[in-house]
Amino acid sequence: MNKKGILVVSFGTSYEKTRKLTIEAIEKRIKEEYKDYEVRRAFTSGMIINKLKKRDNLFIDNTQEALDRMAKEGFKEVIVQSLHIMPGEEYDDIKLAVHRFVHKNVFDKLILGRPLLFRTEDYFKAVNALKTQIPERGEKEAVVFMGHGSTHPANSSYALFQYVIEEEGLGNVYIANVEGFPELDIIIPKLKKGNIKKVTLMPFMLVAGDHATNDMAGEKDSWKTSLQDNGFEVEIYLHGIGENKKVQNIFLQHVQDCIEGNALMEEK
Repeated sequence: MNKKGILVVSFGTSYEKTRKLTIEAIEKRIKEEYKDYEVRRAFTSGMIINKLKKRDNLFIDNTQEALDRMAKEGFKEVIVQSLHIMPGEEYDDIKLAVHRFVHKNVFDKLILGRPLLFRTEDYFKAVNALKTQIPERGEKEAVVFMGHGSTHPANSSYALFQYVIEEEGLGNVYIANVEGFPELDIIIPKLKKGNIKKVTLMPFMLVAGDHATNDMAGEKDSWKTSLQDNGFEVEIYLHGIGENKKVQNIFLQHVQDCIEGNALMEEK
C-alpha cells in the first residue's frame, strides 16, 4: 500500500488548554476529513519542545525529526501543512526541512502547504473568518488584535492584513504586534484621535499562550495595563484564532489544495 501522511506543523505551545482547543482541534478535523492519511505533529519552537519534554515528559518532534521518522516508517506521500500565521522565519525553517528531504529522494511525493496568510485571497478569507468573533462596535469602541510580529520581511503581512480589514469595511479594528512594527504605541494615538473609549483586545495568534496571557492580558506591564493607563476601558478576548471554526476551515482548504495540486510547493 502507498502509505500517506499529513504532518501538521505549528510553532507549538506549552499551555495545554489552548493546545487542545486549537492545534489538537485542527489535527482532529484533518484526521476526520482525510481518513486515508495518517496525521502526525511537529513543532518549530525548540524552546517549547524542550519545555514540554522536561516539564510534562511529552516528546514532540521538530519538522526534520518528524520527516525522518516518517521516512523510516515507509511513508511514500507526505503533505506538510503549516499552522503558522504568515510565511516568516518559522515557515522558512519548515521549507528548509522539506527541501532537504526532496534532495534525499526518500518520498515519492512531498508537498508543502501554505500558512494562513500567503496569497491575497487568504487574507480576505482570514478577515471574513474573524468577523464571526469580532464584537459589534459603537463609534467609541474598537478592537485591537495582537499579532506576534517579526524582523523577517514577511512582517509586511500585517500591513496587508490591516489593509484588507479596512477594505472589508471593518471600522475601528486594528492590528499591532508584540515583537515588530506596528507596536501598540503606534495604535494608541489612532485610538485617541478616533475618540475611542473602549478597546477589546484579541490575539491574532493560533493559540492563546504566553504572549496572549501575559503580554496582552496580564496585570503588569501588558497591553491591557498600558491601555488602561491611557484612559481606555479594556475588555479581553482570550482565545487563539485556532479555535475559530472558519479559521480551521482555511487550514483544511490548504490541505485540500495540496491534494488537488494547487499547493505552494510540490516536489516528487
